[in-house]
Parts: sequence; C-alpha cells; structure tokens
Amino acid sequence: MPTLGGLATALELELQGDPERVIQRLASLESATPEDLSFVSEKKHLSKLSGSRAGAVILHPDWAASWSGCALLSDTPYVTFARATRIFDNHPQASGQIHQRASVADSARIGADVSIDAGACVEADVVLGDRVWIGAGAYVGHGTHIGADTVIKPNAVICHEVRIGARCTIHPNTTIGADGFGFAPSAEGWVKIEQLASVIIGDDVEIGSNSAVDRGALEDTIVEDGAIIDNMVQIGHGVRVGSRTAIASQAGISGSTQIGARCVIAGQVGMAGHLTIADDVHIGGQGRVASSVTEPGHYSSGTPIQPLRAWLRSASRFTQLDQMARRLSELEKAVGLEQKEDDSA
Repeated sequence: MPTLGGLATALELELQGDPERVIQRLASLESATPEDLSFVSEKKHLSKLSGSRAGAVILHPDWAASWSGCALLSDTPYVTFARATRIFDNHPQASGQIHQRASVADSARIGADVSIDAGACVEADVVLGDRVWIGAGAYVGHGTHIGADTVIKPNAVICHEVRIGARCTIHPNTTIGADGFGFAPSAEGWVKIEQLASVIIGDDVEIGSNSAVDRGALEDTIVEDGAIIDNMVQIGHGVRVGSRTAIASQAGISGSTQIGARCVIAGQVGMAGHLTIADDVHIGGQGRVASSVTEPGHYSSGTPIQPLRAWLRSASRFTQLDQMARRLSELEKAVGLEQKEDDSA
C-alpha cells in the first residue's frame, strides 16, 4: 500500500503531515477511516471535515486551516482525486495473450502484447495496435483498425471498417458502426438506404455501456479526440462530435448534426438532425434542440418538476396559451386605439 509521502511524490503535491502514513484506499469524507484518503472538491463541503475520520484529505491550499490532520494540497482537488483513482485502480490486468478460445482471422495484424480474451472474435484484415485488449465475447468486424492501448470491453461490437484511435475505452455491450436509421418511403413501403460510410473515433475517447454510434450513409460518423460519451447514448449516422465534448446518459443525437468542441450535452437531451452546435455550448437535462445553436453558453428547456396539483394547473393553462395570446393581442389593440383617441382629443 502506498504511503502519504509516496502519493505526494506521484501526484506532485505539497504534503501536510506524516509522510509515512499508509493509505489503504480512497473513500468519501463520510465513510473514510484513518487508513483512507478523501477529498474536498468545493468550499461548500468544508463543513463535513469536522465529522470525518479520514487519515488524509486532498484540499486546496486556501482551505488547509480547516483541517488539522494530514493533507495533500492541490489547486484542483477534484482533478487530483481523479488522478489518485488511477493509483488505486482495482480493474483486472490484461493478459497480453490470445486465449485459445478466441477466434482470430489469419489475415488480422496483431501488435505487441495484445490481449484477446475467451470468446472474442477478430475478423479478417483487422489491425490491432500494441497492447490493445479485446474483452471476452467482443466482436471486431472485417477491416477495422484499433489504435494502441485501446480497450474493447466484453461483448462490445465493433462493426466492419471502423477506425478507433489510441487509448480509447469502449464499454460492454456498446455497438460501434451498426447501420444508421436510413429508409426512403415508397408506395410499396420503406426502402432501406445502405449505410456506405463508417465511424471514425479519435484518440482518448471513452464510450459507456449500451451506447450506439451508427455508421454514416455517405459521410463518416466522427467522434473527435478526448470526447466522453455516457451509457445508453444514441449517436446517429453522419454526426460529428467535437473534441473534449461530453454527452450524458440517454441523450439522442439525430443524423448529420455537428456538435462543436468542449460542449456538454446533459442527460436525456434530444437533438434533431442536420443541426450545428457551436463550441462551448452546455445544454441542460431533457433539453429539446430543434434548431442550431450558434453562440456558446448555457441553454435549457423542458418542464421542471412541480407538486402534482401545481403541474396539473400549469398543464391546463398550457392548452389555453393560444387563446390567451389572442385575447392579449385584442386587449393591446383596444388599449392602443383608446390612447390614439385620447391623443387626438
């Protein structure tokens, strides 16, 4: 187990207290024991320190006087906590081997120290970079390229001719490169539009479980470097997600929408197709985006939660808005006419 001094060195932080104190794990302020390291990310949480038994705490230097115990002093406590989780990471390690029950095509090009677990299938002409890890039951389709140090978790499906960059993580049961939802109506019914393009994912991208990134019809679907996508997200065909953009759970992005860099798309946001979203746009939860957003900033829509009786009254009034608007317009015209008559008198 690391010592507090060792953590300070690894994280390049100033230490307050005993460098020989052994740290067993990371924990919240409420549950931490004297063997644990905790953190305070915002000043409003400093009041919780008085009740904490943590052996050490990650703190901003300006808050050091609020804690008499051991501390690691950081200008960005939450980022430091994130980096500390890597030191205490308990995920299983890659084997660096190809399991005897994995299926790997003879024409696949496999880099150094690649792991392919039991039940995985790697099709013809696939290229896997060094230290790629293909989890149990995962499928990698024909002609796909996956960059070095990328992890494809168990039961993920990577369809044909997809490009995935380096140091990415694709979580279980996610599908990359399935057909986009393209159909043309005809007198005989729906005519499928074959999706002829692919998906290109940049470096350092993470995509959560049970998400789908569809391949493009004529232009590739693109997820740029450093983007993060939560569980159960739908990225439609031909969409472009800008670098370092974050998309939260249950969001749905319709085809050919272009999302800029450093955007935040909160949970259950729905976007229409063929829109353009500028850089640095933050769209709040359940936002319904029906038109392009050309200026950075925070945007919201949807109906906030209310007590049931209040919501029922609001819902009833919503159905009357058109009638109310007409009456208001008539009143404004009547008031304006009266004012004109008064002025002429």
